[in-house]
Amino acid sequence: MNVATALPPPRLEDLADKSFNPFALERLSHGDADDPYPTIHQLAAQATVHKGSYRNLFTTVPYVQMGPLDHYMVFGYEAVTRVLTEPETFTNHEAFKHNLGVSFGLSVSTMDAPLHSRYRNIFQKAFLPNIVAKWGESVVDPVVDELMGKFETTGEADLVEQFTHHYPFGVVYRQLGLEPDQAPIFHKLAIAQVQSAIGLPQGAEASSKLGRFFQGLLDLRRAEPRDDLITHLATVEADGERLPDEVVISFLRQLMNTGGDTTYRGTSVLLVGLLSNPDQLAALAADRSLIPQTIDEGLRWEPPVLSTWRYVSKDGVEIDGYPVPKGATMNVNIGSANRDPSKFKDPDAFDIFRDRKVRHLAFASGPHVCIGQHLARVEMTRALNALLDRLPNLRLDPDKPAPDIRGHHLRVPDHIYVRFG
Repeated sequence: MNVATALPPPRLEDLADKSFNPFALERLSHGDADDPYPTIHQLAAQATVHKGSYRNLFTTVPYVQMGPLDHYMVFGYEAVTRVLTEPETFTNHEAFKHNLGVSFGLSVSTMDAPLHSRYRNIFQKAFLPNIVAKWGESVVDPVVDELMGKFETTGEADLVEQFTHHYPFGVVYRQLGLEPDQAPIFHKLAIAQVQSAIGLPQGAEASSKLGRFFQGLLDLRRAEPRDDLITHLATVEADGERLPDEVVISFLRQLMNTGGDTTYRGTSVLLVGLLSNPDQLAALAADRSLIPQTIDEGLRWEPPVLSTWRYVSKDGVEIDGYPVPKGATMNVNIGSANRDPSKFKDPDAFDIFRDRKVRHLAFASGPHVCIGQHLARVEMTRALNALLDRLPNLRLDPDKPAPDIRGHHLRVPDHIYVRFG
């Protein structure tokens, strides 16, 4: 295309109320629980299924979209696995249309077969292990270098504020080819869009503004293709079918949260586990072949998402003898599955050397298993190697508060104060 007729890059539009701070309000959506696991263990020991909302156990802030539904909680590894792997009985669309569907639109997370299968197969091509492995050097490493370059010579840092809260989002920015001055607005809109859940009008405003931006980006990449994720999604075909713009835009709206927010949380809690167990941190520093099992243990110990949802689509369904009616919304407790004492010895302990015969469910299971799990592992691996290589004698700062992981749904510490060198 002639440069003179090239399409201008799309620009993001900030929220009308520029004083609105979605980060300060985010905890309202996810709760401020110190440790939900004692309650989870107590309920799981009593029964596999309980009538009621998992969210309501920990917060009185109303979930506007999901609150009126008929909620049932399911606990334990076997029961959670069953719900996640029986999509004909426990479906997605009717559960997620009330939350993710409102925030993101026609996302693959809100779809059931056959629509889900058709579009997921196309998306998966962009996130195969051999594809995302190439992003390690070209996309992930430059973000890590930029962030660590600002503090690696200082001898101390807050790894959340200065690193983990930014680097997975920086990866998304580079994948989108986002201009640097647009990154803060993008992050703000991405977090704001999910706050429709607690009835804030900025949620719909943010979703709409992100939608317009992504439409412009798709149009630009079709006119001027690049070797990047957006061009792939804008042009990829399967069996002669291209992804509809509505589906791509919904996926991109969700990418910031599923690809950025969950990786930020997963990396942060993994670092808490390691720094709180210096012997395991030292073993990892000495033997990097332990990184895959270390990441798995972090994901098992504190999965980025503790609870998800499914909808009961049939009559006569029972879970461990407990009847759940057609139309019920199942609160599927992944945290309970990952800390099921019948599957994991001493489940509340962080132990990178534990037996790994049982697979954790942090990335879910069944047809809706996380598309981006390979990218998450690449990002976490690169982050761990960089921290261990460039911050010698990394340890918690004894003169500052210890990290405090909080939340009942999406858990993370606000700070990880460390010293090094």
